Amino acid sequence: MKGVCILGATGSIGQSTLAVLSKHPQQFRVVALTAHTQVTPMLTLCQEYHPEYAVMADEKAAERLQQALRSMSLEIQVLSGQKGLETVASLPQSDVVMAAIVGSAGLRSSMAAAKAGKRLLLANKESLVMAGHLLLDAVSQNQATLLPVDSEHNAIFQCLPENGAWHDGSVSKVLLTASGGPFRSWTTEQLQYVTPEQACAHPNWSMGRKISVDSASLMNKGLEVIEACWLFDLPVEQIEVVVHPQSIIHSMVQYVDGSTLAQMGNPDMRTPIAYALSWPSRIAAGVSPLNLIEVSQMTFEKPDVNRFPCLRLAMDSMRAGGCAPIYLNAANEVAVAAFLDEKIPFMGIPQVIESTLNDSESTAPKDIKTVLLADQRARDLATEIIGVKQWAN
Repeated sequence: MKGVCILGATGSIGQSTLAVLSKHPQQFRVVALTAHTQVTPMLTLCQEYHPEYAVMADEKAAERLQQALRSMSLEIQVLSGQKGLETVASLPQSDVVMAAIVGSAGLRSSMAAAKAGKRLLLANKESLVMAGHLLLDAVSQNQATLLPVDSEHNAIFQCLPENGAWHDGSVSKVLLTASGGPFRSWTTEQLQYVTPEQACAHPNWSMGRKISVDSASLMNKGLEVIEACWLFDLPVEQIEVVVHPQSIIHSMVQYVDGSTLAQMGNPDMRTPIAYALSWPSRIAAGVSPLNLIEVSQMTFEKPDVNRFPCLRLAMDSMRAGGCAPIYLNAANEVAVAAFLDEKIPFMGIPQVIESTLNDSESTAPKDIKTVLLADQRARDLATEIIGVKQWAN
C-alpha cells in the first residue's frame, strides 16, 4: 500500500483526492491530512480516514482539533504551522504527496516533498509560478517524481510521448483550453459591475472562491501558461490558450506532422487525480465516461486579452523573467482578496497587478528565502496601491 499525504484536505482538490482513495482501500492509505482553519471538517475527515498526522496551519485551530480528538479517544498526532506542513510533506511513510494548498502558502511544503524524494502531485500551480527552477532542481536532485494535477497540464502530460522526449522538434505547439469562465460573453462595460458572487459561480467546475475568481479573470489560465513553461520546458511562444466553453477537451498537443492529440473527458478533477496517483497505470476514478452524443458539439474561440488583461500580464511576466512571475502572483492574490472583500472592482484586479509589476526586479531569486522576500515586497506594494487609488463604485 502507498501512503498518501494530502496538503489542503478540506479544499475541493483534497476532497476529490479522498474520494478517489476511498475507491481503492487496498492500494492507498491516508498518512496525513492538513487544513488551514476549518476544524470541524478536519475532525470529520480524521474520524473517517484515521490519519497518523493532522496539521492545521493555524495554531489555535490545531489546539481545538487536538482537544476534540482527545475527547473522542482518537490517537492522531496534531501539528501546526508551516513547520507542521513541511514535516508531514516529508514523512518516510508517505510515498505520495498531494500539494493542494491554494496560493503561495503551498510553496514551502511542496518544496519539502520534492526534497524528500516523494511522488509530488502538484495542484498548487503557484509553486512553479514563484519558484519554477528551484522546485524542478529539487525534484531532479532528490529523485522525486513531479506529476501535474491541473486538468490542463495533466492532459498535456497524457498527450506527450511517454519517454518525455518531446524536445526533438516533434512538438510544434501546446494548446491550453479554457472554459472562458462565467463572463466569456460580457462586454467591458458589464465587467465593471461584476460582483464576488457572480465571479465565484463557475459554469463547469467546482472550485474555491479564489480559484473561481482567477478563472473568471483568466488569470488562472495565465498562471497555467507559466506552469506549463516550467513543467514541459517550453517557451511562452509554444503555448497557445484556446477558449473551449464545454470543458470537454482539457488540452491538446500539436505535432509537426499535422497531428493534434487531445485528452477528453467530463469536467471532473477526480480523473487527473486518479491518473497522477496510479501513473503509469490507470485506476477507476468514479467518473462517468464521456458520451459524445450527449455532448453534441464542441466550440473554440480565441481569448480576448483586452477584456481579460490578466492573461496577457501573466504571459508578459514569464517573458520578462526575474521576479516578475512572483510579483504577478502576489499582486493577484492581494487583489483577488480585496475584490472578494468588495474593496476594489473586478476590473481593478488587473490594474493592481500591472502597477505592481512595474516595480518588479529583473534578477531571478536564487533560493526560497529570496523568493519569499520578493513575494512580501510585491504584497506590500499591491496593498499600498489598493489603499491609495480611488476606486469607482
